[in-house]
Amino acid sequence: MSADPLSIAVTGAGGRMGREVIEAAAAREGVTVAVAVNRTETDPVAGVAVGDADRLDDLLASEATDALVDFTGPDSAVAYAAACADAGVPLVTGTTGFGDAQIDDIRAASEAVPVLKASNFARGVAALRRAVREAAAALPGYDVELTETHHNAKRDAPSGTAKSILDDVEGVREDLDERVHGREGDAPRESGEIGVHARRAGDVTGEHEVLLAGNRETLELTHRAGDRGVFAEGALDAAEWLAERDPGWYGFGDVLDAGAADE
Repeated sequence: MSADPLSIAVTGAGGRMGREVIEAAAAREGVTVAVAVNRTETDPVAGVAVGDADRLDDLLASEATDALVDFTGPDSAVAYAAACADAGVPLVTGTTGFGDAQIDDIRAASEAVPVLKASNFARGVAALRRAVREAAAALPGYDVELTETHHNAKRDAPSGTAKSILDDVEGVREDLDERVHGREGDAPRESGEIGVHARRAGDVTGEHEVLLAGNRETLELTHRAGDRGVFAEGALDAAEWLAERDPGWYGFGDVLDAGAADE
């Protein structure tokens, strides 16, 4: 990064993660929030005025912005990706719950600007995913079950992070190709299944546990997020890194790999 401050835009500024990102930016030296928008009227967050999301195009055109950070909903994220492509602003999105067509729309923006999409911005989750891939590959024939727990207002189930972990397992275990969501009644495990369990309760920030069992032994790999600040910090790390990239499609693992290479 240059010595100039990183100037970011934040969408969904009135939501849980939007607020976390703005507050994390306010506490981080060398980062400023030039644009913050929300779809409903919102009071300033950490001293940053929040504008109307319908004016995002104009705001991106008038304010010098190095990257936009988005944690909203699939429909909104698609619209914001198009706005970034038009304005030439890199996009970092942690939004989940996309349909296939919406993913295609987000990918289309990456032809014009760098786009980094991640289901989770916790460094520990990135490490968990790598450990799961290694363990699943090293334990052929072992049963795999995934359980995720989030707060009671989370809309998509299973979580985007859980889906990414399931993709990881299926990528190294060709024998596992059917996701069974919960069990009820007479439901013994069948060959090829991965059990998936989503729990929604209280104000749990996020927990993901992968259980591998076979050969009279079990292995459990677990990540727990203490608060949403860890995701906001990771998103800012991603924005700093993405601001200097060429147009293309990136993941949070690219940011971590680049940091490791620099050490």
